[in-house]
Amino acid sequence: MKFVSGICSDTGNVKKVNQDAALVRQAETDNGRVLLAVVCDGMGGLQKGELASSTVVRRMSDWFEESLPSLLYSGLTPASIKESWTSLLDRINDEISVFGDNQGIHLGTTITALLLVKDAYYICNVGDSRIYQLTEEIRQLTRDQSYVQQEMDMGRMTKEEALRSSKRNVLLQCIGVGERVIPDYYIGEFAPPSAFLLCSDGFRHMLSGEEILNELYPEDLAGEDDIEMKLRKLIDVVKNRREDDNITAVLVKVLQEDVC
Repeated sequence: MKFVSGICSDTGNVKKVNQDAALVRQAETDNGRVLLAVVCDGMGGLQKGELASSTVVRRMSDWFEESLPSLLYSGLTPASIKESWTSLLDRINDEISVFGDNQGIHLGTTITALLLVKDAYYICNVGDSRIYQLTEEIRQLTRDQSYVQQEMDMGRMTKEEALRSSKRNVLLQCIGVGERVIPDYYIGEFAPPSAFLLCSDGFRHMLSGEEILNELYPEDLAGEDDIEMKLRKLIDVVKNRREDDNITAVLVKVLQEDVC
């Protein structure tokens, strides 16, 4: 497989600081080309959220360079990737928590991470940033760790009520707040033509799945510049609809190996 990707991020209409952070790393290996994409949303309303999100992105980049090669060499499995990511996020959670305690501040971040190896995807998610798979349709691959998602799961709130709820940004899990982080993990398969969209909640609050798919339909995407232009177009739509959060999106298109 080959991958082409783009990142677009915006402070948004209201906030003075962009607390989101994003990453895309690729490498050629004995397993073919592998890719890691990450989006982190520093906690809105918490001090130094941008420090928390950038810390997680930096540690994930280090993991890609230092830990992933040995996992690939020994034979990557869902169990091994889960163990490695859980251990890493526990260490990051402790690091951010200790820093916050020492500074007398509160800070935290979500994380949604996507690893593509051969024809398999591995996902780790904490909080309410999301990953979608785009083919002929759009499919949400992650489930929000949020109060409103819990209420919908219990049948106490509709999707429309969740979108209007004053508690729609209340998370059940995030990194840096609390003694323990319990990520959700997802695995699956993919094939071209397809794409993956990672985004913070500010990106998707004001957009429908149909609008996202129409603009980011995989077969209509060209190179990196085209991807970033289309992500920017959607971000401008979101801003015009008066979204008040930071807005970040990463798009990864999957190509056949012989496609340039």
